[in-house]
Amino acid sequence: MSYQEKRSILNMISTLLISGIYFWYIFRGDPTAGMSSDELLYFWGKSILILIPVTIVAKIIIAIVFAVGNTVATREKIPSTDERDKLIELKSLRNSRYMFGLGFILAMVALSMNMSVNVMFVVIVLAGVVSEIVENASQLYFYRKGI
Repeated sequence: MSYQEKRSILNMISTLLISGIYFWYIFRGDPTAGMSSDELLYFWGKSILILIPVTIVAKIIIAIVFAVGNTVATREKIPSTDERDKLIELKSLRNSRYMFGLGFILAMVALSMNMSVNVMFVVIVLAGVVSEIVENASQLYFYRKGI
């Protein structure tokens, strides 16, 4: 298995773990019960703004530990990026953006069907997580299949 394939698998697992642990921590109990619309918007804004740096820092730490661990285990340097890698990244990023766009549309449909603001934000956040998983799964697929 190549370095890029291992990295894609690790990114999928870390995305699921980071998001799962974060939302388990945020939603212990029912923090949104009985909130007004203003309070719900404040809660979701704060939750998402905290999730972004937490995810970035955790992913940077995981990437560093993975790079060092892989180098120690395989005695190989991290491979440089070539044109094939860039093309794979672009195609997988395209798939990710399509998935997030679909999730955003679903969130707007939920609002237009008079569902709660909670449903809209849950759909948007899940769309972000799923789009990241789709991006890494696409990278894994393209590295295995070839372009």
